[in-house]
Amino acid sequence: VLGVMLGVAVLVIVIAVMSGFDRELRHKLAAYTAHVRVEPREGLLTNHAALRTEIAAVPGVRGVTPYVMGPVLLKTQPAEGASAFHVPSVLGVDPASAVPPVSTLLGSLVAGTNELRGYSFLVGRELAAKLNLQPGDAVAVYAVTQLERWNTARLRGEEEAPLADDFTVRGVFEVGFYDLDALLVVCSLANARDLFGLENAVHGLIVALDDAEQAAAVQSRLLGKLGAGYKVSTWYEEHASFIESVVVEKNMMYYLLFFITLVAAFGICSGLITFVVQKTREIGTLKALGATDGQVMWIFLSQSLIVGLLGVAAGLGLGLLGVHYRNEFLFQMRRLTGFELFPADIYHFYELPALVIPGDVAIIVTGSLLMCLLGGLIPAWHAGRLKPVEALRHE
Repeated sequence: VLGVMLGVAVLVIVIAVMSGFDRELRHKLAAYTAHVRVEPREGLLTNHAALRTEIAAVPGVRGVTPYVMGPVLLKTQPAEGASAFHVPSVLGVDPASAVPPVSTLLGSLVAGTNELRGYSFLVGRELAAKLNLQPGDAVAVYAVTQLERWNTARLRGEEEAPLADDFTVRGVFEVGFYDLDALLVVCSLANARDLFGLENAVHGLIVALDDAEQAAAVQSRLLGKLGAGYKVSTWYEEHASFIESVVVEKNMMYYLLFFITLVAAFGICSGLITFVVQKTREIGTLKALGATDGQVMWIFLSQSLIVGLLGVAAGLGLGLLGVHYRNEFLFQMRRLTGFELFPADIYHFYELPALVIPGDVAIIVTGSLLMCLLGGLIPAWHAGRLKPVEALRHE
C-alpha cells in the first residue's frame, strides 16, 4: 500500500507541476509578448500608418501599434560609489496604446509612475534591484548605433567618442516573468527612434489578438494579405522550443515515474506469491469443496485490487495535499537549508506553478490500478490452476 501510495503521490505532484508550468508559461508569454509581429524582410518599416489600418481590418485582430526594439548599454550614475553597467533590450512603444503587451507592461508597476514624457523609461524589478535603481535616478544610455558610428570613425582615424543619452527612471514594473523583469527597459516610441536614429521609421508592428491561441490562423490571413515582403511571426513560434520542451518533459515524466508504481506492482506480485505458497492447503480444500478456478483467482485478485485501491486513494490524497502546499514546502526548505530549489533565473517564475487536470489524474489512477491488478494476475492464475490432490499432497 505504501509503495503504491508513494508512486501515485509523486506522479500527481510532478504532473500537476509540469501542467502548471506549461499553463503559466503560455499565459505569461501571451500576456507580455506580442501575439503577432509584422516586420519588413529587409530594412525598416516606413509605411507603418497605412499598414496599421490594413492589418486592423483582419478578423481576430484587436489592435495594432508600432514598436522599436534593440539592445542598449545602461550606465548608472550613483551619487557615491562606482557605476554599474548592464545590457538589456529597450522596447519603444506608444504609451497611449491600449494594446497588449504595452498596456500590460505599463499597468504592472510596483513603484513610480508609467508616464514616459521626456527622456524617461521603465525598468523591470530584477533589473532595478541588480543596478540599485529607484524612480527618479538618472541613467546614461548608449545605443548600439552610437557605438557602431564610433567604431566606424575610429577605423577612419577620427576621434569621435560616443555621447550617452541621459534618461530618468520613471517607474519599476514586475510581470512575474524573470526574462522580462531582468532584461527589458520600456521607453516611448519617440525616444527609441532617437536612440537608434530611425527618424520616422520603426522596426515593426505589434498585433494584439482577441484570442492568443488563434495566432496561427491570423498569421496565415496576414501572410495572404501583406505578401512576401513582410515577415509575420507569432508568439508561439518565437518561444516554440521553450514551450515544446515543457510538453516533452511532461510526457517523459509519465513514463519515468510510472516505474515507481511498477515497482509497487512487483511488490504486490511477490507478496501474493508468498501468500499462495502459505495457503496451498486452504486452496486445495476450497477446490475439493467445489470452488472453480475463477473463484480462487478472484480471491487473490481481490487482494491486489484492495491494495491498489487503498494505495491509489492514499496517494491521490497525499499528492493533492503536496500540490496545495508546494510553495510553503519550498520556502521552508530554503529557510532551513539556505538552498534555492526553484531559482527564478533558471525557471523564469518566482513561485512553483501547478495545475491539476482531471484527465491527468484519471490516467494516473487508472494506470496505477491496472498495474496493481496485473501484479496480482500471475500468482492468482497459479492459485486457480492448483489441483486439489496436488495441493493436499503438497501439505
